[in-house]
Amino acid sequence: MPTTEIAVWSAMLGGLLTLAALALADVVRGRNVGAWRNLMFVLITGASCVLMTGLPEAFFPDLPARPLMVLKAGLGPLAGAMGLYFVGTWLGGAREDNRAHRLTAFGGALLVPVAVALMAIGSQIDQAHFHLLLLASAVVNMVPVLVALWVALRAARLGDPLARWMGWALVCLAFTVLGHYLNGFEQLGVGGQLLTAAFTVLFFLMASMLGLFRNRQLRELARLSRLEQGADPATGLPTGSALLADVEHAFWRAARLQSECSVVCLYVSNLYELAESVGPGVEHQILVTLAARIRRTAGFRCMVGLYHPRCFVVVLSANHEEASARATAARMALTASHPMVVFDEQRERQPFRPRVGLGMVSVDPASATPMEAINEAERRALAMAVENTPPRDSEHGIVTQPAPLG
Repeated sequence: MPTTEIAVWSAMLGGLLTLAALALADVVRGRNVGAWRNLMFVLITGASCVLMTGLPEAFFPDLPARPLMVLKAGLGPLAGAMGLYFVGTWLGGAREDNRAHRLTAFGGALLVPVAVALMAIGSQIDQAHFHLLLLASAVVNMVPVLVALWVALRAARLGDPLARWMGWALVCLAFTVLGHYLNGFEQLGVGGQLLTAAFTVLFFLMASMLGLFRNRQLRELARLSRLEQGADPATGLPTGSALLADVEHAFWRAARLQSECSVVCLYVSNLYELAESVGPGVEHQILVTLAARIRRTAGFRCMVGLYHPRCFVVVLSANHEEASARATAARMALTASHPMVVFDEQRERQPFRPRVGLGMVSVDPASATPMEAINEAERRALAMAVENTPPRDSEHGIVTQPAPLG
């Protein structure tokens, strides 16, 4: 094998090993089925590509020819069968598209015995006629690629946002398979080998990244599905009935310790102000930041919850006397009102300054009702938020003077 050809295929091998290392790192970090599936796909399909380059014979001239013939005949179709099934699973399986799932699952299962038959023929065929077997292997190997491409295009048409990128990756795979088999027939020059190596690395890079993105989405959905009932998904703070239960428990603990108790509400009046200019969903970034600021100022001995997206609830008890509680509440409002930066859909930085209204009520923890205390504190916070809201131009609806802090 010429030195130039060895250099081209060695560079491709280096890229595949790097991507295999990334897939292995995802397995170590995630330890889920999707990560293992991506690793197996990179290893088996990558081994099939490397085998067709002739690098094993170039690096190890004493390798027996018959096992290499068997692997070249059947490993490609076997990797195609696995890849077809994996693409169907990556696209959601039967829960997303039962027709596509049957095609990918049954097609992958059908290709396995075909690959085994090709390997069996390769173990017996005369070396002089091996090119015919290799041609049959190439035809069989292109079938799962075209089927997977059709399934990906169907998923993209039905609304899967990542499927169109998988379609482009499969186009690269089609050129990869064609180039490697032409190289096996010794029909490629250096330029063709360079293109084949580039398409190979590009396909594995795109497929690996798409696998990582989809696995990350699935892990996030799994995390949200395991989220404690009654917790806000953005901040993790208790809400709804869980919030009332936590407030009641804080009252009970304060009554048992015979300490004073105060309920504080922090009302964010301009939470949705950036939704029209920045885009929907930016309020989640704001809520996460505000929750961290409030929790850090209140400390971990206080109960912090979310009454509704605009209203944080804090119960100050134990060592908090009324003067100390009012100072802590003022610090929370001031800290929450500090300017922050959020990111729009184009990942551009957008400045934002929360307008926070503070409402606080002191209660008798032995007889107080959580809902009544929260409603009264929220009413006071809302009144303060309205009072602190800057006037707007009646004609254009724009702010005419800056808003004061908290």
